This record gives sequence, C-alpha cells and structure tokens, in this order.
Amino acid sequence: MIVVTNRIKTKVGFAQKMAPAFTRSGALQQMKGFMKVEVLITQNLTEYDELNVNMYWENEESFMKWRNSDAFKEAHKRPEPGSKEAQQESPILGSQIIVAEVASVMEALPEK
Repeated sequence: MIVVTNRIKTKVGFAQKMAPAFTRSGALQQMKGFMKVEVLITQNLTEYDELNVNMYWENEESFMKWRNSDAFKEAHKRPEPGSKEAQQESPILGSQIIVAEVASVMEALPEK
C-alpha cells in the first residue's frame, strides 16, 4: 500500500473551505486500487493554512492510472479563460506531492 500526500499551502482561512472538495463523491471512488482519502488541516499555523490530502492506494501503478486518467484531468481542470472563476485570485500558495510506501502499521486492539 502507498499513501500519496498532496501538501497544499493556502491563504489563511481557506483550508476549512477547501477540505470538503477533496472528499466529494466521484470517479476516484471507482478507480481500481483506490482505498480512501483523508484530509488533514495542520494546526497552529499563522502565516498560511496547510492541507494534507492523503490518498491511499493498493500500489503506485493504480495511482498512476488515476493520475493519467480523463477523470483526473476533469477533476483538476482550470477555469475557462475570461470566466469569473479565472479572474479570481487563487487561494493556493503552493503544493507538494509526496509518495510513501506504508512500511508498518499498528491498530487498536478490540475492546474485551
């Protein structure tokens, strides 16, 4: 299993607004090898907000199929030039993609 993290820096006040967009129902849920998405918001930052969008995949091949799919392109398309959305300044200050292999896991024991 791998975890692909998109670490996104935004202007202050935008992380909470943006977080639900990453967990909306859609084509991602139907991709072979996809397991889940979780969105984390880093606490106690003052100069910017930070989202960590963690996508869990069975393997890197499955993630790359998503990354190269038409559904991915549709989900990440930019607004049409000249549209109202295109004229608005983006709240995103930057992002970084991190791919990590899950090497070890510990889960809670069931209650007796």
